[in-house]
Amino acid sequence: MSKQLVFATNNQNKKEEIATLVGSAYEVLNLKDIGCDVDIPETGNSFAENATLKSTYVVQHFNMDCFADDSGLEVDALNNEPGIFSARYSGVKDDKINLEFLLKKMKGIQNRKARFKTVISLMMDQQNYLFEGAIEGTLLDKPRGEKGFGYDPIFVPEGYEITFAEMGMEEKNQISHRAIATKRLIAFLNQKAG
Repeated sequence: MSKQLVFATNNQNKKEEIATLVGSAYEVLNLKDIGCDVDIPETGNSFAENATLKSTYVVQHFNMDCFADDSGLEVDALNNEPGIFSARYSGVKDDKINLEFLLKKMKGIQNRKARFKTVISLMMDQQNYLFEGAIEGTLLDKPRGEKGFGYDPIFVPEGYEITFAEMGMEEKNQISHRAIATKRLIAFLNQKAG
């Protein structure tokens, strides 16, 4: 019988993507599946702390093994901002407004180096395991592409000529920060299930 594992997300697509990668050793559930409708506070000072707050919440309130992720964009010239505030950088949770806000801050700045980063916290058997993924790139001064979300339209990953928003989902999922962290999580789970 497969072991149940909660992914602290309400995003059904994310859940299905992970469930496919994990295979039959674990039954992946999301927050809705376990009846959790709380917006779990992310009050940490790092991606790792925020991911851990979410996974810990589920373990404490539902007594089930859980993993959660936190991601964002770090821009060298802005002291790694927006970082953990990526989703609400402008003060509101709106991708378009946040993107415009970032572009205004970057106006006239030569150093366009940035990275997307994800940290996954897995709370299993009273232990917290962290898995990190990052992808380096540069920021354009105006958006390109219709796919993706958030800062994807201005982020060109290293070694590419196109933005994340110009890539197909399959291509982006091969190289993204989230994919790297997820592959590390999956390898760990498969080893544990082994």
